[in-house]
Amino acid sequence: MEDPLSEITRRSTAERLMPQEEMLEVTRRKSQLVIGVPKEITPEEKRVALVPDGVTLLTQQGNHVLVEAGAGKESHFADHQYSEAGAQIVYSPQEVYKSDMILKVAPLTNGETDFLRPKQTLVSALQMATQKEGYFRSLMTKKITALAYELIRDKTQSFPIVRAMSEIAGCTSIFIAAEYLSSPDLGRGKMFGGFTGISPSEVVIIGAGTVGEFAARSALGLGALVKVFDNSVYRLRRLQNNLGTRIFTSILHPKTLLESMKTADVVIGAVHSPGGKSPCLIIGEMIRHMKEGSIIIDVSIDQGGCFETSRPTTHSNPVFKEHGVTHYCVPNIASRVPHTASQALNNIFVPVILDVCSEGGIEALIKKDYGLRQGVYLFNGTITNLPISKIFKLPFQDIELLMAAFR
Repeated sequence: MEDPLSEITRRSTAERLMPQEEMLEVTRRKSQLVIGVPKEITPEEKRVALVPDGVTLLTQQGNHVLVEAGAGKESHFADHQYSEAGAQIVYSPQEVYKSDMILKVAPLTNGETDFLRPKQTLVSALQMATQKEGYFRSLMTKKITALAYELIRDKTQSFPIVRAMSEIAGCTSIFIAAEYLSSPDLGRGKMFGGFTGISPSEVVIIGAGTVGEFAARSALGLGALVKVFDNSVYRLRRLQNNLGTRIFTSILHPKTLLESMKTADVVIGAVHSPGGKSPCLIIGEMIRHMKEGSIIIDVSIDQGGCFETSRPTTHSNPVFKEHGVTHYCVPNIASRVPHTASQALNNIFVPVILDVCSEGGIEALIKKDYGLRQGVYLFNGTITNLPISKIFKLPFQDIELLMAAFR
C-alpha cells in the first residue's frame, strides 16, 4: 500500500510543474501636475514657495510649473532663473491660478480665493487665528483640498516647516541683536560676543525650544555668555545635550530671571505656546531694571509676545524704545532672510510634490502618508480639522474615515 504522505508529495510536485499563470507586478501610474507659484501680496511676506532648483527637479519629472512674474524678486530669484530651470513665466494671477496645485507661503487673501477653480489643491500657511468663516466657506464651495504646511508632520512626528523656520528665526535673532547692540543710538555701541580682555556680551534666552536652541548656538559661536530659562527641566536638559556644552540654565524663577536681566545686553523671547497665544512672562517693571541701550528681541510676537511692553512692528519700521530698552518685535522673522527661508521651504515642498506624482495624485498620497494627512484641513471641500469646525461651526468629517472610504 502506497504511503499517503508520499502520494501527497508526488501530487504537489506535479502541480508545481504544471504551467502557471504569469503574475505581473501592478505598477502605479505616475501623474504629472501643473503647479502654480503666485506672487505673494501679503504685506511683509518676502518668501517664495519654490526656488529655481526645485523647478528643475519638478520639470525633469514631466511636471509643468507656472511662476507669476516677480514671484521670486524679494527673495532674489529672478524670472530668467525660473524660466531657465524650466518654468513658464505668466503675467497675471488669473493665469497662475489655473494650475492643479497652488503653492503659496502666506494664506490666500479674499481676492485670491476668487481665482481658485473647483477641485484644486492648495498648499499654504493656514494661520487660523487670523482667518474668518468666509475663507473656509469659499474653499468648501469650490471643493478645494487644502493643506496647512505648519501642520504637516514628518516620519518623526515633528513639524518640519515649523522647525526649519524656527531654526532660521533663532539664528537670525542673534544677528539682529548684534546689529542693534552695536548702534550708538539704539544700542550701546558695543560689539556682540567676546573680545580679549573684555567681558563678553550677556544673552538671556527665555524658552528652550528650537528657537532658543539655535539662538544659543549662534550666541555661543560669537563668544557671548548665554543663560537660558524655561519651565521644563526636560527641555533645558535636551538643549544642553544638543549644544554639547554646559551653559547656565534655570527654571523661570522671577528673582533669578530679574538678576540676569539686570546685567543682560540682549534678551530673546522664544516662548512657544501650543494653544496659539504665548504667555506674558516679563512685566514692564522687570524691563525697567535693564541697562540703557540693551536689546529685546521678541520672537514670540507671532503669538502675541512674552514681554508686557511688546507690540508688533514691521520689517520697514522694526524697533521702538521702552524704558530705554530697544524692542524688536517683528512677526515672521524668517522673512527677513527670504532667500534662505525660501530655499528651506523648497527643500520640504519638492519631495512632497514628487511623492504626489509617484503615488498617482494628492488623494493617494494623503491616504498613504499619515504625517501629510495631519496637514489637511479641507478634503474635496469637506472640513477635516476639528478645531476649525468647532470655532466656525462648520460641518466636520474625520479624515481617517474619508481615507478609509477613498479608493
